[in-house]
Parts: sequence; structure tokens; C-alpha cells
Amino acid sequence: MESNTDNVAHLQDRASDAKQWRSSSRLRVPPDSRDVYDIPLQEINVANPELFKTQSAFRYFQRLRDEAPVHYCGQSQYGPYWSITRYKDIVEVDKNHQVFSSSFEHGGITITGTHKSSNEIPNFISMDPPEHHEQRKAVASGMAPRRLHVLESLIRERAEEILDQLPRNEPFDWVPNVSVELTGRMLATILGVPQADRYDLIKWSNAISNADDPNYAASGAEFYQTLAEMNAYFQEIWQEKKANPGEDLISMLATSPATKDMGAKQLVGNMVLLMVGGNDTTRNSISGGILALHQFPEQYNKLRADHSLIESMVPEIIRWQTPLISMRRTAVSDVEFRGQHISKGDMVVMWYLSGNRDERAIDQPNEFIIDRKRPREHLSFGFGIHRCLGNRLAEMQLRVVWEEILKRFDRFEVLGEPVRASSTVFNAIQSMWVQLSGSSGD
Repeated sequence: MESNTDNVAHLQDRASDAKQWRSSSRLRVPPDSRDVYDIPLQEINVANPELFKTQSAFRYFQRLRDEAPVHYCGQSQYGPYWSITRYKDIVEVDKNHQVFSSSFEHGGITITGTHKSSNEIPNFISMDPPEHHEQRKAVASGMAPRRLHVLESLIRERAEEILDQLPRNEPFDWVPNVSVELTGRMLATILGVPQADRYDLIKWSNAISNADDPNYAASGAEFYQTLAEMNAYFQEIWQEKKANPGEDLISMLATSPATKDMGAKQLVGNMVLLMVGGNDTTRNSISGGILALHQFPEQYNKLRADHSLIESMVPEIIRWQTPLISMRRTAVSDVEFRGQHISKGDMVVMWYLSGNRDERAIDQPNEFIIDRKRPREHLSFGFGIHRCLGNRLAEMQLRVVWEEILKRFDRFEVLGEPVRASSTVFNAIQSMWVQLSGSSGD
């Protein structure tokens, strides 16, 4: 097992050596100026972060679903890759971990990852069985119904406090004031760290999840410096939890036979996974729900008339927003899939954002409909052994937030276009100005 001191020194060396970071993924690649239907099919590269920042990717996905649902891109800033864009095909790939590996040894779970960078933050979602099962099981009880019941009152108390402090009839940025603040507080709670440290957790989560956004981070040095800071911080917490464990996720990892002896690098990797999973996805769904109801005012009127529709609206928000755009797998053997030959070692990208807009599986997929009959039939949480562990916690946070919003505000308006991340991984809203008015109690 590598020592904490050695790992911190290694990460600081990587941070100080600018030559270590020359990934083309950090360069802004201008989108093809041609209309997507004028681009030869073999030249289409949907893995351009700018397409997601500008929300232009949907037309690319529509063409790929119709004409080449298993599509090979031979040249991109990330190297060659296969795109899987239809709902049912994504489910098949996601469930077949025997052929399509998520292991960090093969490059991990993101198209932006490489064997080298993925090895810096190994975690259990970037593993195959049996290691995956053993480490996932170590924290699964932290998301059990009993634990969620305890957390609900805490979430409600915090949502009430945050919403009561919001200004009325004047503009403010919803993202830092509501989405980030609420999920940051909950992240500190489920990890079992002091609330005062939540701003460090948010800072680190932002640095990791935006590492490939040229608009966000100045250099790769920030990525490695972040890992070094996290390493130093969590090693101290780790020792405290070993001596005095609680019901939080770090305590569970620190006391489970499968994870209690994991090294410094893997500890940081699992902290990255828990932070990003517990922060970015819920944060962006909270913001995305406001935006969706602004764009579909008839749905908001329907909600105001029947608050019980929150139950079906929450999964519809998660489908509509699709906070995780994609997940990568690597073929570990040659395979024939939907008439295409995928070779051993090929990168395969499941585009959840596309699958959630596939009209073959979802009726009126481009419409936001809060009373869908089967709203949980979406891809945002994945399928198979890697299905999101915190899916019920995410849904509960959204439900509580909307229950409290409807108690306080009659109307809200989104002012201008939201600022979105340039990313092929996270469908992130970085800033969104809104104005609230009225209250059911006024």
C-alpha cells in the first residue's frame, strides 16, 4: 500500500510540472460550422464539449439515433470511439460488464479519461466485479431507507432555511444560493465532515468535474493540486473515523473489511466519486427543474393546481436534465453489436442524454411532462451493477425542495440564458439568474 506522504509528494510533483498536462481534451475545439445533416456521417464527432455548452448536441444525437445508432468516430480530441445513442442499446451495454469494462485499468468511465489520469483517482465505479461489489457494498447501507428517513427531516430544515433567505422581486443567481448551498450541506453530512468544510468539498468537486472545461480551470496543475489537498484532508479524517466511526459514508469505508486497508490513492478516488455523485448530479437537477418549469409554464400551472404531482415530476426533472451526459466503457474482447464489429480495446460511449430523448422508448421525449405514467423509465441513474447508489437520496432532495418552494413562492422567472459547462460528462448549469415573486402565505 502506498504511503500518504508518498502520494501527496507525487501529486504535488505532477501539479508543478506543466509538461505533465498536455491533453488535447483541455483545448477548445470549435464545433463544425456545417449543419449536422451536411456533415458526412463518418466525420461526425459528437464528443465536443462546446456542443453541450451551447445545447447543440441534441440535433447530432437525433441524426445518430436515426442513421447510425452504433456510430464510429475515427478521429477526435479524445481518440477514436463508438457512440451508443438509442435507449435500449445503452441499457444493453450498461448491463454487460463482462464485455464492456469500466475498470480504471482500461481508461475508466469518462471519454476524457486516459489510463494514466484514471489511475490517479481509482474508485469502485471504475472497477469490475468482484472488487466493485465489495467496495460498493461497504457504503450501500448509507443509502438504505432507514438512513434516508433520518436524513429527510434534516434536508427539509435546511431547505426551509435556504429558501426563507432568498430575495423576492429582485434578481439573484439560483445556482450558488440554492442548488450548491443545499447539496453542499448534505454532502458534508453524508460524508461525516464538519459543515464548515463544505466549501472545500464544493471547491474540490468543481475542480474535478470541470477539469476538462477550458473556460473553468486554467491548467492541469489545478487538477493535481486539488488531489493533493484532498489527500492531506481525507487522510486525517480517515484516521479519526477509524478510531471513532459513525453512520457516515467515510466511517463505513474506514471500517469495512473490503475497504479499511485501501491506500491513499484509492481513498482519494472514492472521495472524488462520493463528492461528485453526491453534489454535481443533484445540484444540476435542482437547477434544471427550475429551468424546465420556466420553459414549460403550463406544467408549472399544473403543478400549482396539484402538489401531489411532485412525486412524478421529480424523476421527469432527472430525465429532462440528465445530469450525467455520458459514461464510457472499454471493450475487453471483440464483439458484434447491432451489426457493428467492436474490437477489443475500443472505447465505447453510452450517451445517456441521447437515450433520454429517444422517441423509440419515451413518448414525446422532447417535452417536459410532469405527470408521465412511467416517469422512472429513464437512463439518468444507469443500469446494471453500476446503477447510481444515491438515486433515492437525489430524488428525496428534489422532492423536499419542491415541496418547500411551493409553500413559499407563486411565481419565478429565469432571466436570460443559463451559463452551462463545456463538458461531455456533466450536464452542468454553472449560473442561472432568477426572480421570485409572491408567496402562498402573502
